[in-house]
Amino acid sequence: MKDPEKDTQKNFLQKNSKTIYIILLSLLALLLLSAHIPGCANVSGLVTPPVALFCGLAFALLCGQPYPTFNSKMSKYLLQYSVVGLGFGMNVESCLQSGSDGMLFTIASVIGTMIIGWLIGRKVLKVDTKTSYLISSGTAICGGSAIAAVGPVVKADNSQMSVALVTVFVLNAVALFIFPPIGHALDLSQKDFATWAAIAIHDTSSVVGAGAAYGDESLEIATTIKLTRALWIIPLALVTSFIFKAKGQKVKVPLFIILFICAILINTYLLSQTLTGACVGNAINLIARKFLTLSLFFIGASLTRQTLMSVGLKPMLQGVILWVVISLVTLAYILI
Repeated sequence: MKDPEKDTQKNFLQKNSKTIYIILLSLLALLLLSAHIPGCANVSGLVTPPVALFCGLAFALLCGQPYPTFNSKMSKYLLQYSVVGLGFGMNVESCLQSGSDGMLFTIASVIGTMIIGWLIGRKVLKVDTKTSYLISSGTAICGGSAIAAVGPVVKADNSQMSVALVTVFVLNAVALFIFPPIGHALDLSQKDFATWAAIAIHDTSSVVGAGAAYGDESLEIATTIKLTRALWIIPLALVTSFIFKAKGQKVKVPLFIILFICAILINTYLLSQTLTGACVGNAINLIARKFLTLSLFFIGASLTRQTLMSVGLKPMLQGVILWVVISLVTLAYILI
């Protein structure tokens, strides 16, 4: 039997969703900007990456999506701009060291994830070939970016792309909440947590968000490892074109990765050479961190009930099992 009071509350939220969206977004932005207001720095600290993501999720599940196009663009581009901005707080030498330390394990994990994903998806759960391959690709490298790059190569249709993207997106949201507490419970160092998050979490957005929630050092290392790992999109797409016999498909490296590398180079060889330049780099990096937190609100607000219901049980099971296996193997490697 339906509860009239709950129906009334639901209708109220949906009818006023646009107003609530604007108020909530404005409040989050104001709280983040309060860090630059004398005496209000502590207030800004209340809006952490998990809090921003939770606000977005809660809004989407209760109110739906009043501005789907705007929200989609902001969740994509604001995150990418934020990642580029983070590059102005990094140094080339430390980034090369972070990327090279786990290179062999990165290669093994990418290949291993693709093989395990194929076994779970095709042999155990009988998920269709293209959807299974897309989920494995997203888990192996960098979530939605890998799926978007590989999808045209395997000639996946909109349904297959959507199922793979939503599966990865849901697991990303879960990872952002549970990884930092697990890391603290296991007393992982900043570097160990960053390595674990960069390999075990799918999308760059959630890796950066989890790193930011764990600490400044973790944020820098996790971002570097994840974006270095993202370059594996190129060989994966080339191998995929051979497996699926796709000819004439161009492989594109996401522009924000190239800009991120450029930002690190500019900061290392130009800005950090003078006091004024260093201040400029630090200011850009600080703003990028605020935008990063805000971008997680848009990401959370994209996960509606309809989105959750569009994913079938078997693809989601493949994504969950594969994700758990990779997370545990990576954690064991780090702890040992």
